[in-house]
Amino acid sequence: MKRKDRRNRRRPMAEINVVPYIDVMLVLLVIFMVTAPLISQGVKLDLPQAQAKPQPSEDNPPLVIHIDQSGDIYLDLGDASPEQVDQQQLFERLEGALRADAELKVMLRADESVSYGRIIDAMVAAQAAGAPSVGLVTQPPLEETP
Repeated sequence: MKRKDRRNRRRPMAEINVVPYIDVMLVLLVIFMVTAPLISQGVKLDLPQAQAKPQPSEDNPPLVIHIDQSGDIYLDLGDASPEQVDQQQLFERLEGALRADAELKVMLRADESVSYGRIIDAMVAAQAAGAPSVGLVTQPPLEETP
């Protein structure tokens, strides 16, 4: 009887118990699912480059948000002259225009003295209205004369 028990103990284990690994994987998955929305809280934007080439012209003119020195917002839908709007009107008009044509591009043209917060407010309104990205209009740097 003792001989049989001794033989059974010496057999090598041919299987790996994966249940603890699956438990750890599921715990990590839950942690990533809970923390992922907390990490991406920023405003998506395409940063402008000073030496960027101009965008090729397309059939549809872009929607242009203008912000002047005093911080007033104007919206140019391309059919008439820009009209002054407040933050809520900006959102509503952009949402209506983007609902009609989701391929429209949104450009932001702001005076350099406008506060960063005012620009972010306009970009947030555009993003909330459904704009996938907002382009920033810049001027090419002035050439220095020797």
